[in-house]
Amino acid sequence: MNETTLGPGRLADVTLRSTDNRWTLIFSRNLRHPPAKVWAALTDPDQLVRWAPFLANRDLTITGDATLTMVDGDVRQDLPATVTRSEPPTLLEYTWGTDVLHWELAAIGLGAQNSAMTRDSAAMAATVRTGTRLTLRHTVAGRHWIAKAAAGWHLCLMVAERLLDGHPTNPIRGRDALNHGWADLNQAYAAELGIPATGLPDTRA
Repeated sequence: MNETTLGPGRLADVTLRSTDNRWTLIFSRNLRHPPAKVWAALTDPDQLVRWAPFLANRDLTITGDATLTMVDGDVRQDLPATVTRSEPPTLLEYTWGTDVLHWELAAIGLGAQNSAMTRDSAAMAATVRTGTRLTLRHTVAGRHWIAKAAAGWHLCLMVAERLLDGHPTNPIRGRDALNHGWADLNQAYAAELGIPATGLPDTRA
């Protein structure tokens, strides 16, 4: 599979909460890789550039100020950020402009796979694989951003998992998301959350 055939796949588990006139998307999905590996993808700028909707000017493991640069084709927009919590490899929280992103990583068992045959046994030994239940709480100012954000993170995390699998594809950012099923995902997540689907990624109406 390459970037021209990357499909939307199964929807993540999503819920919506409202607090103090702000809205939080709770977006959860399982990844086929252990928390330490997923943590590196969330914090290492050399990995973020390959899947995230923004570029980071430094390692996000360290608390304090940072700059996250949104990318849409040739357009770049620097937004201030502050890493407020960093507890490797289970919890990461930072601001992104006026938004707040809170990531939680929990180890999950993925069942067993057969290991290589040993000299002493003709049997295939089973080894338990560890994956990650990744939950993002993305807080925004307006409910109209929620389904759009879910659709965007869906595509970004599909690219991230391809990167972790060792089969990287091009990042999907900005209006390029429209070429990878973003509009259908926006509609699907809006229906899942019971809210209206609104506009293109850069449309507030």
